[in-house]
Amino acid sequence: MSLAAASAMSPVGAGRWAGGIAPGWDIVGAANGGYLLAMAARAAALASGRPDPVTVTAHYLAPGAPGPVTVDTEVVKAGKRFTTVSATLSDAAHPLVRILGSFGDLEESAGAERLEAGPPALPPVADCIPIEPTDTFPPPFMGRVELRLPPERASAWGGSGAPRVEGWFRLRDGEPIDTIALLVAVDAFPPTIFFTDLPVAWVPTMELTAHVRARPAAGWLRCAFTTRFITGGFLEEDGEVWDSGGRLVAQSRQLALLPRG
Repeated sequence: MSLAAASAMSPVGAGRWAGGIAPGWDIVGAANGGYLLAMAARAAALASGRPDPVTVTAHYLAPGAPGPVTVDTEVVKAGKRFTTVSATLSDAAHPLVRILGSFGDLEESAGAERLEAGPPALPPVADCIPIEPTDTFPPPFMGRVELRLPPERASAWGGSGAPRVEGWFRLRDGEPIDTIALLVAVDAFPPTIFFTDLPVAWVPTMELTAHVRARPAAGWLRCAFTTRFITGGFLEEDGEVWDSGGRLVAQSRQLALLPRG
């Protein structure tokens, strides 16, 4: 199932939208956080009347499992360039994700540019290692997207290196990547902690903020995620996403919980 179909939302009332968490988009039984964010943001974008999430912050309240969901939206402010919307994605029992986002039309964005960094240096896609799902690990979500890691980074899995991961990303079956799909890209890679000598277990996201800078050109995305501080039971991941034209199209920061024990 494509991301567009798996995150589709239909109006069912004033400010309310309905959809469903699709099977196979999960990490150890819980729906991937970027996928849930994409669902909530799609409904919020529809409520705003503007196509692109420019900045979105999500707080994760409970794990999501396959089944029907609703998104309740509220337009906080409609301005000349941006519309700010709050939205809560819920299943039949409780809220799963609450977001606040500003939406606009990035086709119209323009301005001066100055970059102090560039995209990560990666081997060609064909020389990188695909991450494929198994019955246990990697999880089913990896079958919904395409990730390829440089050989030296793939071999560092479970090692004692720096908490950093970089690689290539795209959707399966040639599905184009829009600005909603960028919200999946920023949460699609294995956690940075997996490349250190710390205990390896999935790290649940508490909060995720994404800044979308531009609509991506067609093709593979170059992504890099870095952690500087693993302390107090938490870690942060700072992400960059660059399109096939070498343009920065998204940034992210998330706060995640460390495994206990």
